[in-house]
Amino acid sequence: MARTGRPLPVLELSEAEREELGRWERRRKTAQALALRARIILRCAQGRSNAEVAQLLGVARPTVGKWRRRFVERGVEGLLDEPRPGRPRTVSDEDVERMIVATLESQPADATHWSTRSLAKACGLSRSSVHRIWHAFALRPHRTETFKLSKDPLFIEKVRDIVGLYLNPPDRALVLCVDEKSQIQALDRTQPLLPMRPGQIERRTHDYVRHGTTSLFAALDAKAGTVIGQLHRRHRTIEFRKFLDTIDAAVPSDLDIHLILDNYGTHKTPLIHRWLARHPRVSLHFTPTGASWLNLVERWFGILTDKQIRRGAHPSRRALETVIRQYIVRSNADPRPFVWTKTADEILASVARFCHRISGTGH
Repeated sequence: MARTGRPLPVLELSEAEREELGRWERRRKTAQALALRARIILRCAQGRSNAEVAQLLGVARPTVGKWRRRFVERGVEGLLDEPRPGRPRTVSDEDVERMIVATLESQPADATHWSTRSLAKACGLSRSSVHRIWHAFALRPHRTETFKLSKDPLFIEKVRDIVGLYLNPPDRALVLCVDEKSQIQALDRTQPLLPMRPGQIERRTHDYVRHGTTSLFAALDAKAGTVIGQLHRRHRTIEFRKFLDTIDAAVPSDLDIHLILDNYGTHKTPLIHRWLARHPRVSLHFTPTGASWLNLVERWFGILTDKQIRRGAHPSRRALETVIRQYIVRSNADPRPFVWTKTADEILASVARFCHRISGTGH
């Protein structure tokens, strides 16, 4: 039977158009609407009718006709969404530039940073416009973070040494991250806590009573996630040497010991040098000055602080020490390994990019 109705527009694809539509159809990140249009055109190019393509792809027949016609008229560009009508912009490009320059290169007379309210008043814009522009350019004047660049002349060598221990530890050896969390205060509130209940968060007095301090010496086995811990009332070379004795006794005698430490003075005294001479299986690896983030035990200290110390109420130094010991026991009963992921080259490249980015700040 001869076909009746309006004739279909002739649809032919060049090799370049076929490849581009194929990419749109296969790419995972392509918008689904655009991927569907690509599939429609590719099926139409096989000589199928609008009805056949609609049934094959599960869409309405007028939809197939619309995109066939748009492609014939304008090619691949016809498959893209056209600008939609709406209210014209009230903030010009000059306003955006003026606001960004003010945010980055100036500050209000009565504050250290701009707020949406103060900048809106200074630039003659609405607070919502300031907020949208800040969000679009990822500007957050209300936030600040800390940083510190190590000035250690052996920074590169020390980074490669320590990261090498994390990623490729020696055979028949144990790598331990060692540090001290000193002057942990046993703080108790002056009045009992008011516990949380529906509609009310936990409340505590703003003032507190000090009951002394303690120092925690810790050695983290990053691969296993276990910790060797020891508490002392003071933080001197003699306490550190006692902790080294504890580590030496806890590690099987057939394993070498590699300790990652910072550059604190108690780690380099003649007493420690004499101890190392008597224990040749122990090697010390020092982090670069100002780069304690290379020592994974610092992360464990942060977890301990968040879970036990910061919001705890300790009526005595002994109570604080009991809480810390119990946490170490529970942590070792269900250890979670600390996995180092970045290579030394990636770290050094990141530091180089950061230095290049701040080199023109004038500081």
